[in-house]
Amino acid sequence: MGEIVLIRHGQTEWSAAGRHTSYTDLDLTGEGERQARVAGERLFGRTFVAVISSPRKRALRTAELAGLTVTETTDDLAEWNYGEYEGITSATIRESDPGWSLWTDGAPGGETPEQITVRIDRVLARALALTALGDVALIAHGHSLRVAGARWIGLPASGGGRLMLGTATLSVLGFEHGEQAIGSWNA
Repeated sequence: MGEIVLIRHGQTEWSAAGRHTSYTDLDLTGEGERQARVAGERLFGRTFVAVISSPRKRALRTAELAGLTVTETTDDLAEWNYGEYEGITSATIRESDPGWSLWTDGAPGGETPEQITVRIDRVLARALALTALGDVALIAHGHSLRVAGARWIGLPASGGGRLMLGTATLSVLGFEHGEQAIGSWNA
């Protein structure tokens, strides 16, 4: 069985500022482009039977700079839809809603944890089937990939809240004694 390599896109202006970015289609910063190239260097020599990406240009540009050829794009890998909280930081949101948590509450006008679970589970099922042929890369976003990590090991979407994930980091989903396991995270 192959492994699933999760690649978070490189830094954008909003990710650097901690602003929630889902459907706003931002470019990488200069630092984000550098990060994507470094991620590609870390992947040198690894081959993928499939490279599946979010359709957002920050994910696609990360793939390009990392030297990966995207074989498929899917909205299922898009970032958690933040709805009314798009472009706003968690600290600002908590000024008016102190108990808010994306992981349990979702976002008004956006997605619930149950909704993102459905689409991330579809991506993981597709990637899992492809691991029979070799390694698979998924290029996407911080929260959607954190949900993927949680779901891979049988946790609800809220489990992603316990998995930190920096820009342009690599994480590996694999198997330990036949069980789905996280091989490395946020590397």
